[in-house]
Parts: sequence; structure tokens; C-alpha cells
Amino acid sequence: MAYDFDLYVIGAGSGGVRAARFAAGFGAKVAVAESRYLGGTCVNVGCVPKKLLVYGAHFAEDFEQASGFGWNLGEANFDWATLIANKDREINRLNGIYRNLLVNSGVTLHEAHAKIVGPHEVEVNGERYTAKNILIATGGWPQIPEIPGHEHAIGSNEAFFLKELPKRVLVVGGGYIAVEFAGIFHGLGANTTLLYRGDLFLRGFDGSVRKHLQEELTKRGLDMQFNADIARIDKEADGSLKATLKDGRVLEADCVFYATGRRPMLDNLGLENTDVQLDDKGFIKVNDEYQTTEPSILALGDVIGRVQLTPVALAEGMAVARRLFKPEQYRPVDYKMIPTAVFSLPNIGTVGLSEEEARDCGHEVVIFESRFRPMKLTLTDCQEKTLMKLVVDAKTDKVLGCHMVGPDAGEIVQGLAIALKAGATKRDFDDTIGVHPTAAEEFVTMRTPVSA
Repeated sequence: MAYDFDLYVIGAGSGGVRAARFAAGFGAKVAVAESRYLGGTCVNVGCVPKKLLVYGAHFAEDFEQASGFGWNLGEANFDWATLIANKDREINRLNGIYRNLLVNSGVTLHEAHAKIVGPHEVEVNGERYTAKNILIATGGWPQIPEIPGHEHAIGSNEAFFLKELPKRVLVVGGGYIAVEFAGIFHGLGANTTLLYRGDLFLRGFDGSVRKHLQEELTKRGLDMQFNADIARIDKEADGSLKATLKDGRVLEADCVFYATGRRPMLDNLGLENTDVQLDDKGFIKVNDEYQTTEPSILALGDVIGRVQLTPVALAEGMAVARRLFKPEQYRPVDYKMIPTAVFSLPNIGTVGLSEEEARDCGHEVVIFESRFRPMKLTLTDCQEKTLMKLVVDAKTDKVLGCHMVGPDAGEIVQGLAIALKAGATKRDFDDTIGVHPTAAEEFVTMRTPVSA
């Protein structure tokens, strides 16, 4: 059978665009449908605008610390509208870049909603197109619990388009999105409270990292309330919100922001017209080659619920394009040693196993930790400390995990991820000469274990 396209991609986020571009570069006839915004969550309502807001929030610290270096700046004033307008301009620029990347690669772009109507067929704007392969890369969507008054709360999508900075904000959640936005609102001057139903945020991260960040955020004056959750939200006559907690306490706010999870975006996708199956969490079930239970349909990225990170979706998109159209270059995605950053204030950077994971896997471990006040702060009153930690296999000397809380943690851990990927040992770290004076050199100067 002759198809209109070799590959039809639904979703122009990071993974979908990568798969489409490279498939077209390999000679395939490719189309992409996107009904919202080019670049997906990351570019529009995710990591890119979020980090721009983190940069904005960080200036408050820079202004405060500048006096120690002889700068007298006077009173600083922040304007939310300017930040959001400049953010929007940058996102629009990136949307254009994504459009050019696709079109210049020879990809047919349909800026409309695509619905699957059969194993090899999609419908867009009333038109039907056939494809040998269909790739679902529709990403995820914020999910707000349906408690009474949930319609008064916002998620991450809306947070990027608030008309003004709320004076009082309740951030609900304990994952990285909640922690990051709590830092953003707090840093920009809002009276911010972070509520989490568990004992401590960032479940799954190294225990030392979680505790250290809690200590640093406490120093900064962020109100964190653990083992706390909202039972209902009521809107007052003046527009303010009243959140009643499950323990009976009442908190007042101007904004209630939920970051309690994301669901796969499968709305009106037409999966009922196929044999595609979902897993027990509602994500699309795929095999190791991203093939669904409908052989002609593939899926990748957040919609399959594996590692929900932009660089992972990019790697998955490349793997799909190569397997389908350049098999001699195909290699599977390695999900081990994926570096991760959390753009909290201060930042977290991590790669490899946490201490808890290493022990659970049966490793006999040696732990190296260092906590110190960065050189930049020695001329200021700021008492923030940086944490660096190495998890080492006692038998092989191999470094199993590397963790940091402090300025530019993500930038530093990226380089260390290469070393861990290559199988570096603690001796390799010890034999590496440090760059002085930097915080990063601490990773190659830790000599005394703190525990074994």
C-alpha cells in the first residue's frame, strides 16, 4: 500500500520534533501535527520559561550580596509584567525556531489537532492522511486534585501567564516543580508557603540532598509545612482564597498553585480506534523500541511515563528515527546515569544512584560529603552552604552517584555525568587536578569518608 507519509508525528514537543527532523533527514516523508504550541511543554510552559523566572528570582540575592563587594545599588524594585513580557518574547522567538527547524528539514507541518482514526490513518481539520507509522508524542498535562473549590487553583500552565505577582501564594506539592516554583515566588517577593502531604519533599532524591535543601530554604525564610494537605478551597468576596487544610487549619492566599502530578495528554487522540493499550497508571504501553500494542503506532516522551525529562525525549526521538529509517546507526537509549537538575534556589544537580538506592541495590558503599560556604559569600552576611556528595562502591571503588546542592549545580554535574558514564572510580576523581579557586574542585579533593 502507498501511504501519504512514512511517519506522521502527533505532537511538536522535544521528542516529536527530534524524531520528525531526523527521519526527514534520513529520507523519510514526514508530517507533524501540533494543536497548541511548537516546542511542547519544555519551551512554552516548562523548563525554559521556568528557568527564566528562576534567573529573575535569583537577582534578589545578587542585589543583597552586592554591598559586600562595594556596590551600593539603592532600593531595588521588581516588575512582574516586564519579566513576563520579556519571557513571552523569548518563547515566541523559540516557537519560530522550531517552526523553521521542521519546515527546513522538509517536514510537512499541520498546526491543528490530529486524531487517530485507524492504525495507519489520522484526521486533521477534516482531512485524512495515511502513514506507514504514527508516532504519538503529545506529552503530559498538569493534574489538579478534584477537591471542593479546585477550580480556584492553578497549575504550572497558568502560572507563566499570571497578570501580576500574587502577594500570598500557597504552593502544593513535593516534587521538583513545586520546589522550583516555591523558590520563584518567594524570591520575587511573594509571601510563599509550600505545603506537602509527606514528611519531606523530593522523594526519590538522595536523603542528604533533601535535608540540606530544606535547611537552606529555611534559612531563606520560606515557609514549608510538611504532612499538610488542602481539603477545600473557597473564594472570598474580595477575590482572595481561603484554603482549609485537612487538619482544620485555614490559610489565606491570593493564589493556590498545584504541582501534584501530571497525566499523559491523550484527550481526543482517538486511541479507541486502535489496539493501543495503556499501563496501570494511564500511560501508553510501549516495548523497548517504543512500539505500542498496535504495531504501526509508536509513542515516546512524557506520554509513556518513563523518565519525564526533555533530553530523554530527545534521545528517544533520535532512537525512533534511526530504528525506522537508518537502522545501521540505531542504538537503544541508555536510561542509566541520566543527570538531572532541580532549579530550586539553591540548585540541585545529581547523577547516578542516591545513597539509599545504592544500599537497596546491595552495594557496600563508602560516602564522601562536603559542606562549605562558597567563596563568593565570604564577603557577605549570607550563611548559605553548598553540599557535595559522592556515593562510592566499597569493593570496586566505582563512583555510583554524585550529588550537589549549590550555585550552578546543574552546570557542574553535567561534566561529572560524563565521568560516571565512563565508569570513573574514586581514585580517578582523586587523581584529577582541581580548578582553583572554584566550588567544583571540591569534588576531586574529598579524601575522608563520612560513613561506610
